[in-house]
Amino acid sequence: MAHFAKLDENNIVTQVIVVSNDDCIDPHTGQEDELIRSAFCRKLLGGNWKQTSYNNNMRGNYAGIGYTYMSNVATMGVASTDIFIAQQPYPSWNVGVNTAQWYSPLGDAPTLSESDQETKYYAWNEDAYQADNSTGWVLTTKPTD
Repeated sequence: MAHFAKLDENNIVTQVIVVSNDDCIDPHTGQEDELIRSAFCRKLLGGNWKQTSYNNNMRGNYAGIGYTYMSNVATMGVASTDIFIAQQPYPSWNVGVNTAQWYSPLGDAPTLSESDQETKYYAWNEDAYQADNSTGWVLTTKPTD
């Protein structure tokens, strides 16, 4: 089975479907072919389609609705991208070098002690970071039931 993501005019994923391998065979070679798969999706449902990998072994991430398909962008330490990536969570966050993930400018959230993990967590506060770029992770108490 192959998974395909439908892209809108801004390369935002609007739909993800599964296509049988039997519908994607090149009649000349007998091999599966992404161009044939994309054409199959286009004929069936219209639009622009790109293959995505449920196992994340191609194009960075499995495409989710709302993800962006980045193509031919010089970023992440490479001259040209061919990835699906989640929407940027905060304006200050950047795409990691050689990854298809977003990272805070301060790195990972601080580690909580084992006793605090049940009642607290760190949340990113963009306003705090913009006011003082040495802070951004804010210790937050989980709501009680």
